Amino acid sequence: MNNTQPQTQPQTQPHTQPRAQSKTDNRFLQLLDRQQALLADGATGTNLFDMGLTAGDAPELWNLSQPEKIIALHQSFADAGADIILTNSFGANASRLKLHSAEDQVYDINKAAATIARQVADNSGRTLAVGGSIGPTGEMLFPLGTLTEDEAAAMFAAQAQGLADGGVDVIWIETMSALEEVIAAVKGAKTVGLPIVTTMSFDTHGHTMMGISPAAFSDFKHQTLGEDVTAIGCNCGVGAEESLAALAKVAPDIIKVVKANCGVPQFKNGEICYTGTVESMAEYAKTAAQSGIRVIGGCCGTTPAHLRAMRAALDAVNAARS
Repeated sequence: MNNTQPQTQPQTQPHTQPRAQSKTDNRFLQLLDRQQALLADGATGTNLFDMGLTAGDAPELWNLSQPEKIIALHQSFADAGADIILTNSFGANASRLKLHSAEDQVYDINKAAATIARQVADNSGRTLAVGGSIGPTGEMLFPLGTLTEDEAAAMFAAQAQGLADGGVDVIWIETMSALEEVIAAVKGAKTVGLPIVTTMSFDTHGHTMMGISPAAFSDFKHQTLGEDVTAIGCNCGVGAEESLAALAKVAPDIIKVVKANCGVPQFKNGEICYTGTVESMAEYAKTAAQSGIRVIGGCCGTTPAHLRAMRAALDAVNAARS
C-alpha cells in the first residue's frame, strides 16, 4: 500500500457543469432503451500487451504517446460489432499514475482517452456508446488504510472530469472490491452528471477480495446507490460460468452488466493464458442474454475474434425476441 498521499487534483483542470442524463441525448441510455442485449467491448490490457506494451508500464500513458495503437484497438472492437467501447483509462487516477510520475497528467490522460474512443465511435456510422473506464485507486480506504473517502472521491472526480470533457456517454466504474471505494467512486463520478455503471470483481468463491458477495452488492444498489447508478454487475475475476453464477444472485429488477474473462486464467510457460474459445464466448453471450443480462462483454483475454462470435450470438437472441 502506498501511504504517501498523492496529489488528487490536476492544477489546470477545467470545470464544466454536470450533464443531463436524458435518453434523448445520451447514446448509452438510447441503446439500453432500444435493444434488450448490448455488446460491450473486449480486453484492453491483454490486447495492448500483444501490441507491444511491456509489463509494468502504464497502458494509459499510450493515450498521449501512442494514440494510434489505442485507436486501432478501439477500431477492432467497433469492427467486431461492439455497442459500447471503454476508454483506455482504467488506472488513470492520481494514485496509480504517481507510480509513473504522471499524477499531474490525470486530466490530460483521461480526456485524451475519451477523445480517442469518441473519434472511433463517431466514425462508426452507427450509435456506438463510449464508457469512461475508472478502476480502483490501488489503495486501502480508511480505516483499513490512510486514504479517506473524500480524498478518493476527489481522485475519481478528477478522472471523471477529463473523461466527460473528452466525450464519454457513461462513467464505467469497474473491478471494485470494496463497497467503501464504490461509494467514493460514485461520489466522484456524480460530479459530471452522466449515467454510471459500477461492476465488482468476484472470485471462484463468489466474493470480492474484500469479502463482498453479489447479493450484498445487489442490496447495496437498492439501499445506498439507488438511482445514482444505472446498472451494476461484475467483470474480470474468473471465467464466464462463475460470472454468470454471481449475477444470478443480483435482484431481477436491476439492470445487469457482465464482462467476464475469456476463460479461467491459467499460468503456462511463465505467462498467464486465457483458454476461452470463440465458441465458448459465444455460448456465454447467449446464456447471459437469455438470463436477462442487458450488457455483455469480455474482460482479460477477449480479442476481436471472440467479440465477433459474441455479436453473432447476441444478434440471434435479439432477433428471436423481436
